[in-house]
Amino acid sequence: MKSFDDLIAFCNPISVTGTAPNGLGKLCQDSRKVKSGDLFIAVKGYTVDGHDYIDKAIKNGASVIIAEKPVELRPGISVVLVKSTRTLLGPLAQTMVGYPARKLTVIGVTGTNGKTTVATLIWQALTMLGEKVSLLGTVEKRINEKVVKSRLTTSDPIELAEDMKKMVKAGSRYLVMEVSSHALHQNRVEGIPFYVAVFTNLSLDHLDYHESMDEYAEAKKLLFDSLEKFDWAITHLDDPKGEWIISDTKARILNFSFERQGVISASVTKEDETGTTLLVEGTEFHTPLIGRFNAYNVVEALLVCSVLGVDGAVCAGALEKCKGAEGRMERVNQPDELEYHPLVLVDYAHTPDALENVSKTLSDLKKSDQKLIILFGCGGDRDKSKRPEMAKIAEKYGDSIMVTSDNPRTEDPEAIIKDIFMGFTDLTKVSSVTSRKDAIENVIIEADTNSIILIAGKGHETYQEVHGKRHHFDDREIAREALKTINGHPENSEVA
Repeated sequence: MKSFDDLIAFCNPISVTGTAPNGLGKLCQDSRKVKSGDLFIAVKGYTVDGHDYIDKAIKNGASVIIAEKPVELRPGISVVLVKSTRTLLGPLAQTMVGYPARKLTVIGVTGTNGKTTVATLIWQALTMLGEKVSLLGTVEKRINEKVVKSRLTTSDPIELAEDMKKMVKAGSRYLVMEVSSHALHQNRVEGIPFYVAVFTNLSLDHLDYHESMDEYAEAKKLLFDSLEKFDWAITHLDDPKGEWIISDTKARILNFSFERQGVISASVTKEDETGTTLLVEGTEFHTPLIGRFNAYNVVEALLVCSVLGVDGAVCAGALEKCKGAEGRMERVNQPDELEYHPLVLVDYAHTPDALENVSKTLSDLKKSDQKLIILFGCGGDRDKSKRPEMAKIAEKYGDSIMVTSDNPRTEDPEAIIKDIFMGFTDLTKVSSVTSRKDAIENVIIEADTNSIILIAGKGHETYQEVHGKRHHFDDREIAREALKTINGHPENSEVA
């Protein structure tokens, strides 16, 4: 976008008043980032209304204000009044930096659980096959193989556009991105032409934001409704919403099922502690990812690579070497340590469905003489209805349960634990320690070598948010240190 006239033509405004600027600076949604000559677009968010920060943006040097409410005229300021700043923001952000989204083949992955694993597997497989691929997700951003930490599952439209510009400059051909329900509901991916959309599953989550499960589902469906006839929609039919999610899409459809016939034939032929063996359209391969829930993720990654033109057998061979995302059924200790230690796994499971997936998998895989210990908590300032539900699941599969803090944020950690305890019916195998560090240490030190310990809820996260502030905290680090203190460790044992 070269001139103010170009901006006006693009915005299709209700009105334009004030003084036209000499040039166009950067587009900003955050008044704190505004510098002299920049454009400030006022967007009403979930908790904050950008219109309340127009004065601050002008004070910081904004020369153009784009708003949907009347703004008092000031000397040297142009006001562009539009119908909806929210729907304008995404396309405008892209246009301001040369529309990089159109220069990438964009794959969007949405669903309650599994987004990070599917997106990471696609990135890993394509990268292994020599493609230049970028990744945007919960754990990290990757511009090809360069890692940039990510704070949100889906960034704001301005940051997305800037990231995509860097990706194009770095030579990326593909972009794999997780797409949250919040981002879809808030139009944060407006203007991005998705070529492939993937649905993982839908279960209880985010009812602190969405008014109902139906509204939550409708938000996810927006991604598929936006596809065009030469795009691809990928889903599995074993989720109750798997068929519905693609019911109105114009795109070409690939679906599969482990329970009935889909467009694609797929089945699980073997499951154990080393991973999962799959048979897809006659090609059998083994993935190191554990559990049937991960089998869905792997098949979806395979199908994405296939619609991008990769031979199925070649992609299957690559996926055999892909480990998936950090903090997803991640082993803390190595196999050669298990003679002296319990098996400790960390997983991001922070919803009832995710906790059930990992707990059931470990319960099914454990031997008759093994004990499954489940440690979990629930996040503060989030959907409270999940808390007793997660207790019921832990009680169903765990032989011993430790309830502790997750990210309490601004809530009282003990009040969260009290909410969780409402879901238990048998407290004889349940204990609680508010300090997550102490809870992890206690569980590991007290466990025997024949135990499996699941530390659920935070996975890859390297912080804990308490009283609204983030402090360094990594479940894996705490667990490794605790493992070193166990008497059975060869370094500490008198009998090696």
